[in-house]
Amino acid sequence: MTARLNVEPAIERPDDFYEALIAAHRGLSDEQSVQLNCRLVLLLANHVGDHGVLGEALARAREGLGSDEGAPGAPSTSGPARPAAGPAR
Repeated sequence: MTARLNVEPAIERPDDFYEALIAAHRGLSDEQSVQLNCRLVLLLANHVGDHGVLGEALARAREGLGSDEGAPGAPSTSGPARPAAGPAR
């Protein structure tokens, strides 16, 4: 049986988690905030581990954001995608 992405509410104490997430960003520059988010995504992706579930999460997170270029399963036209470094200063 293949694992599926769980999109049902499953965060224990979601308000506390949200508060901790906001607190983790407090005092960081925009670039540091982007770095924190990237690190958090990679840590959680490692915890999930299942390639199929991660692909499903990537596709779901990208829904409604515009261009399909770079989307999981879409042909690449410019090499590997890299996370944004944040706004230029």
